[in-house]
Amino acid sequence: MGKRYFGTDGIRGRVGDHPITAEFMLKLGWAVGRVLQTKGFNKIVIGKDTRISGYMFESALEAGLSAAGVNIALLGPMPTPGIAYLTRTLHACAGIVVSASHNPYYDNGIKFFSRDGQKLADEIEEQIEDLLERPLETVGPDVLGKAERVVDAAGRYIEFCKSTVPSWTSLASLKIVVDCAHGATYHVAPSVLNELGATVVPMGVSPDGLNINQDCGSTNPAVLCETVKEQGADLGIAFDGDGDRVIMVDHRGEVLDGDELMFIIARDRLRTGSRFNGVVGTLMTNLGLEIGLRALGLDLHRAKVGDRYVMERLLAEKLILGGENSGHIICLDRTSTGDGIISALQVLAAMLQSGKSLHDLKAGMTKYPQILINVSVTGSVDFQRAPILEAVKAVESQLGDHGRVLLRPSGTEPVVRVMVEGPEAGAVERHARELAGVVRDTLSA
Repeated sequence: MGKRYFGTDGIRGRVGDHPITAEFMLKLGWAVGRVLQTKGFNKIVIGKDTRISGYMFESALEAGLSAAGVNIALLGPMPTPGIAYLTRTLHACAGIVVSASHNPYYDNGIKFFSRDGQKLADEIEEQIEDLLERPLETVGPDVLGKAERVVDAAGRYIEFCKSTVPSWTSLASLKIVVDCAHGATYHVAPSVLNELGATVVPMGVSPDGLNINQDCGSTNPAVLCETVKEQGADLGIAFDGDGDRVIMVDHRGEVLDGDELMFIIARDRLRTGSRFNGVVGTLMTNLGLEIGLRALGLDLHRAKVGDRYVMERLLAEKLILGGENSGHIICLDRTSTGDGIISALQVLAAMLQSGKSLHDLKAGMTKYPQILINVSVTGSVDFQRAPILEAVKAVESQLGDHGRVLLRPSGTEPVVRVMVEGPEAGAVERHARELAGVVRDTLSA
């Protein structure tokens, strides 16, 4: 049976709509506490981003965990990867993140980390869902869970971030515009860069509970691009609301996405002698990265879309670097999960070591034009129907070895994603629109 509540990245939805309600979060806290507490590990940490609903859900989860007899360490607003780190270092049995990542303020969600700082296994999520169907039973008054606030949570994580680059690293020569999306990195990322010596121009550091990701952050970098040019800055960095994604902007105001950043990190790892023979991307990873990595002697392993699938492939292949073009990058030789701040620091270290600008560093990889069109569908999707197969084969024949076609159903909405990429933008767009039309006509027939 499929899971009822857990998706690929926890539980997420609109605040006030089941299951994103205070009542459900109370029960969820209890179920999580019952499943995850183990002998010698009876503490769960809770952190959140800056959404106004985070206060409500934090309190509900805290009550449920206490009813299960689990102690709670409250971290307050913290980046998701910071919560993963503190779950490990505080020897907790799990970490809970209250966040909807890059979504608007009216959404929220819950995701979890195991005590080693990685996502929960499917079987653990299934056990939690099973308990959600049972009555909530409170432990005796003498063994209720206790709550404490970790007052130095941000400081601990700041020091950890700085430790992921060489001790001699100084950013004193760099002027950096930092867009924190009015999210969880607002009080952490500027401090990390300041303490490493950079001149920091902060943006998106005034959260009010409602403005998270609003016209800013990694999904909306237009203002950052203009600010970098206006300030005469060396580069810009943008995070999403919970800080696990990052994109960067060079001094010309040109955006570097996750694929380009992974290429820079991979090449620098090879320079420093790291031993690995491949990088993990997804089905959506740009063909330009695959070609660029091949020139470095590295393979690109493609996983399903979603950071948990990237992590699964990294562990299976015993690799150290993977991610998505959205900017969710995992450097397993530095930390246990995707981390926007730490990924940005790896790129900055590569800049310093090479003496090159961010614009020059990306020159070793050429992104291919990629067009993605969403086609609305109802009911089941069958890509094996003759008109679709014939259309796909026709486009693939024209692109040859210099392009790709990908059809996949969305995991979150009733659409089919039609993706075409190749060396010439006009042809790519024409192929994508023609193929989307065939998919639309065939599936609606």
